[in-house]
Formats: sequence, C-alpha cells, structure tokens
Amino acid sequence: MTNIPETGRSSRVTIRLIAIQILVVSLLLTLGGRLWYLQIRNGDEYQKEARGNHVQQVVEPAVRGSILDARGMPLADNETRLVVSASRTELMKQDDEGRAVLERLAKVLGMKPETVRQKVRLCDAKTPQPCWNGSPYQPIPVTDDAKPQQALQIRERSEDFPGITAEPEAVRRYPAPYGANTAQALGYLSPVTDEEIEKAKDTDSPFLPSDEIGRSGLERTYDSKLRGSSGVTRYEVDNLGRVMGEAESEKARPGSNLVTSLDARVQAVAEKELDQAMKKARTEFDKNTGRNYKADAGAVVVMENRTGRVVAMASNPEYDPNAWVGGISGKEYAKLTGKKSNYPLLNRSIQGLAAPGSIFKVISTSAAVKVGYPFDGNYDCSSSYEVGGQVFKNFESKGYGNIDLGRALEVSCDTVFYDLAYKEWKKDGGNMPKKGAKDWFYKTAHQFGLGKKTGVDLPNEVSGRVPDRRWKKNYWEANKDAWCKQAKNGGGAPSYAERIAKENCVSGMKMRAGDSINYSIGQGDTLVTPVQMAAVYAALGNGGTLYDPTIGKAVVSPDGKSVDEIAPHPHGKLPLSRKTLGQMDKALQGVATRGSAAWRFGEAGWPQDKIKLRAKTGTAEVAGKQTTSWLATYTDDFTVVMTISQGGTGSGASGPAVRNIYNAMYGVGKDGGIDRKKALLPKPHTELPKISKDGTIVAPRDKRPADDGTKRRVAEPPAETPDTRREAQAARNEGERQQRQRDSARQAHDVRLLAGGERP
Repeated sequence: MTNIPETGRSSRVTIRLIAIQILVVSLLLTLGGRLWYLQIRNGDEYQKEARGNHVQQVVEPAVRGSILDARGMPLADNETRLVVSASRTELMKQDDEGRAVLERLAKVLGMKPETVRQKVRLCDAKTPQPCWNGSPYQPIPVTDDAKPQQALQIRERSEDFPGITAEPEAVRRYPAPYGANTAQALGYLSPVTDEEIEKAKDTDSPFLPSDEIGRSGLERTYDSKLRGSSGVTRYEVDNLGRVMGEAESEKARPGSNLVTSLDARVQAVAEKELDQAMKKARTEFDKNTGRNYKADAGAVVVMENRTGRVVAMASNPEYDPNAWVGGISGKEYAKLTGKKSNYPLLNRSIQGLAAPGSIFKVISTSAAVKVGYPFDGNYDCSSSYEVGGQVFKNFESKGYGNIDLGRALEVSCDTVFYDLAYKEWKKDGGNMPKKGAKDWFYKTAHQFGLGKKTGVDLPNEVSGRVPDRRWKKNYWEANKDAWCKQAKNGGGAPSYAERIAKENCVSGMKMRAGDSINYSIGQGDTLVTPVQMAAVYAALGNGGTLYDPTIGKAVVSPDGKSVDEIAPHPHGKLPLSRKTLGQMDKALQGVATRGSAAWRFGEAGWPQDKIKLRAKTGTAEVAGKQTTSWLATYTDDFTVVMTISQGGTGSGASGPAVRNIYNAMYGVGKDGGIDRKKALLPKPHTELPKISKDGTIVAPRDKRPADDGTKRRVAEPPAETPDTRREAQAARNEGERQQRQRDSARQAHDVRLLAGGERP
C-alpha cells in the first residue's frame, strides 16, 4: 500500500501553493496601485518633470548698456567679437579631462597650451590668476579675439573639439575718447559666481550663469541698470538630444544707458596734467631727504560747485580697463594687484588717504570764528611757536608780524593757527579735559563732512579720520597692549621707540597740546580723501551747501524714451555765516593773487578780473616719507583739487597742472587771453544728450559758437577738438572704430556662412 493521496499532493504542499498565490496577488495589487498613483493620481506632475529632464536652455546674453559722458561720448560700450569658449562640463567627461582637446585648441589659436589650461581652470584660494571665477557650468571664454579662419577650423572639425564653441558675441569695450582712460571711475566686469546666482535668485534682478557683473566703479554701482536681462529659449529634446519642439522663450532685454556728468575732454586733460606733474616732480630735488621726489601716486577731482557733480576724476597710477575684457592674464593681474606697480586698481580720489596740510586751514579758520575770534582781528604770525619746550616752526621759518585771519590764509601762516588751537585746548582743560569739553576745532571738521563718507556714487569709498578725543580713546584701547609690551625693557637705556611706546602705554588716550597744534594745520593723525576736500571747497564756492559727489547723471532706456535723472543731493550746510563765507572767499582770492599760489596764477597772467579764482595750497609732512602736495581751488562754477603723494609743495608740484586744467576748461592762453572757441567747459552742462531708438546720440547744445548741435553716433568722436593733438587722437579713435566695425562685420558674415555649411 502507499500512503500518497490520489491528488499527489500533501496538505503541506497545498498550503504553500495557496500562500504563494496570495503573495503574487498582493504584489500585483501593489504594483497596480503604484501605477495608478504615478500615472493617474500624480500623472500630470511627473509628466511635467519628465519633460523638464529633456529641456535644454539656450541663453542669449543681454547687451549691456553704455556709459556715456555728459556730451554722449561712450566711455564704455560694446563691440562684436569672435569668442572661443570651452565647456568644462563637456571636457571633464573625456578620459583625459579634455587635455588633448585644449592642446589642439591652443595650436589653432596660436596660444601656449598651458595658457589655455589656466584660463579654463576654476579659481579657489590656492589657484592664482588666470583662472575662471564664474559658474563652472557656464562656457569659459578662452579668447575674445579669434580670427574668422580659426573659428572656421573649430566649427568644421567639431569632432576634434568637443565642448568648444566659436561664436560672435557682444564684448565690453572701453574706447577712451580723447585718450581719457577713466579706469578707476568706470570699473570693470567679471563673470557671476554660483554663490551670487544663488543669492540673487529670489530678488528683482536674478542672475543667469552667462551674466557678467560690475566689480568696481560705475559698472558696479549701476550694474542692475546696465545689465539688462538675458533671453532664454527652452527646447524639448529626446534622449538623443534631437529637438522635438520649443517649450517657451523669454526675449533678452538690453540694459539701460548711463549718462554721467564726466566730460571726456576735461577728463583727458586732468589725467594728462596729473601724470606730467608727477613726472616733473620726480626730476625735482628734495633737500630734506637728499633725493628727488618720489611722486608715487596722485589724484585730481573736478566738480561742479552748485550740484556736486563730478566733471573729471583721475587717479594715478592708472591702468587700461580693457585688460579685464575676455579674462585677464596672470602677468597683467599681478601687475594690477602688486606692490611694485603701487596698486593701480585703487581709486585714490575716493580711497587715497593723506594728511591735508594747509588746505585744512579753512576749517580751522571757521572753528576760530565760531569760537569768537574775529576774522579781522590781529594775530601774531611769528616764525616759530613754543609749547612745553617743544618748538613748532612756521613753514620755511618765515614770520609776517600781526595779521588777520584772511592774511593768515593767504600766506598760510602756521603759527597763527598753532596759537588759536593751543588756547582752545587749554580752555577745554588741557591734559585733564573738562566735562563737556567744547572741542570746537574737531566738531567743526565733522560739520564740514570730514571723518565720514561723502556719499559719492562709487563703491569702496573710505571715510578718512578726524582724530578727536573719541578716536584717541578708541585708538589707545586697540593698541595699548602692543605699546605696553614694546615699552618693557630687558635692561640698559631704553631706545627712543621704547620711550614713545611707554608714553603711549600710559597716556596714549589723552589729547596732548602737540596733537591739537598739529591738527590745526592739517597734520598729525588727520586723514582725508581728495573727494572730501573737493566737496568742502565746492561748498565754499556755492554759498555753504555740502553735496553728495555724483557721477551718474541719468539712466536712459535703450530706446531713449525713458529718462530717469539723478538729482543732486545736499547732505549738510557749512557752519559759517554768510559774512564769514564772504570774508573767507576774499582771502582765498588773495591766495591766488598775492599769497602762496600767486606765482602760479596772479603773477602768471591769470585773468582774475574775468574769471575769479580762489586757491589754497597745502604741503603735508608725513613721517618716513616726503611731503604730500595739495592744491584746492575753485571758481564761480567749478572746484579742482589735486594731490601728489611724495611730490613736494602744493603750489610747486600741483600748481602748473591745476592751472593747465583751468586753461583748457576756460580757453585761457599763456598770455591770459580767453579764446571761447577753445574753451572745453566754460559753464557746467545743463542738458542731457538725447538717445534715439536706433542708438543715435544728439549731443547737448553748448552755449558757444563752436558747437553746431549736430547728430553724432555713439562711438563717433566730434569733428572739432580744442587743439591739433586732440584732433589727431580723435582721428585715430575713429579709424580704430571703423576697423573694428569692418572686422566684426566680416566675423559675423563668416559665422553665418558656417551655419549654412558653406566656405567663405
């Protein structure tokens, strides 16, 4: 007999089969439910995401707006160039990370392979320039100066150059009309970074990976206006990359144009005169140091008195802003940021700090009058002044006897101001200051706008320093530990440095008599910038109103229909009565006609009866360096302030240059005669240039016969120039412009032929 049932199955096997059936049915139900959830419940959402995975973006960069001078001349615009770019994303997919491709590319472009590799590497803390500091997913420009034949080779042999493109693009250009460099005021561009893209994504002005943004100067301040918005076209593609259709598109919007108050002609003169003044100073012997003046840096600011608008702003050493276009080389970057070249990226008009010397005396005069000293009183201008055994000398140890404050300004008498400052220091309690000490000399400086930023529409302005009691205390607290440590002497007689350190350690927070005496003539710890002093002297020239210095004058839409003017912004009043302003104005005229600047103006044929000029010279002593030259001047309409570091005296080093700037602006000849036809800017610009829809610019009509008010193209220099040198420069600029247009047209034509598969 057998114990196997007729069915051939045991009860245990049957149970297992039922369990398997239940499991299979459960899995089928689960799978079906999941399919229903994906395809029906959330089908639309996942379908949209799936389409998104097969959408490719094509970015059309926006044309950046131009920066124009007050007459419509382009200081920064764009030109079409053939740009060769490399995609790191594509290069990194290759086995050798694109090394072979880059070597082939270098051969075609006539560049060194190492140079090409450096351009496409990413910047970090350990990687020096050249490198790419933008988004790693954005094509990286290798050169913006490719020749059509090079672009043809790359396009025709695309299989040899995966990830490499050659396309015509609009590239930033700084044309330097009349030779006006304007580098520090204009600034420069560089690619946007991933961090900046992320930070700006929810703002009114988001970035795309292809964007470039302003890093300094006007390019940075007005970046959101100039940049416009890039266009994006999204295409649906299959998994093989074939275009299936257009998903959506956003048209590019060009950036607006910025009209500035700068006059390119005056800017060119200011730059040239500053440079020549520095070169001349280097030929002069400094008997105090036994060597020629170093004249290592300088700045000049030309400003409208009644608006605070900047007509010219020059800083030296200067650089070519075109160096940043298309990526900067390692050699050029080292030059721009190195100590050897004295940091030309610095805008010394707003960032250069120095003791002001005697041009500060207008503030000390104002303080003295405010305290109660009469402007026309008698003050002893002795050759020296002694306090506590220390002798403070007058400049060149010359005395003038009893004089009033006006004459003290004219001859720049130091000892008059020493005495006034010392008397006020004693009234305030001396080394043991009274509670609520008045400190009029220091408070007046703050009321003149010193010790804080002027509000100029440029980034990275510095505030300068008024060394009042609060500053002394803060400075002592920050340095006392180092002073006290230096003061400790291990034995033997202490050195001079150790004695000074000990004194500072014990009483460095006190305002000493010597501090106030030096301060009264703009020496000691006082620091100012040229733009601060220009704002001060412009206020003296307009009746007492302090304005924010501004360069931007209007933002104009690309078609010229929308004009957003930037109004002058006053931020304070000088603490002077109308009477004192008039007395001081007369004294500053005396500086130019019979005082310390007379040999550069009044005695040198300046037409004072027709164009009233006011001036104040300054020669600031700096520990361990040669003297700093300052000259602050103004007429009824304009202020010109110049400074040269380690350049010598105010009238000696800066005087001829400032005189030549005024000569050019007013058309004054060497004999003092005035030729209105040669005058570059006898009156401030009051009208804006008009921009037409096609980009044509109509210059504002000057109120002088030399200007016929005819239409001019953006990049076309005007026919008339003040002298033959500028005429020749304008002709060269025009020739270069026309050649660039011809090159751009040829490049665009060749690329269009490429797109059609033809050879030129």
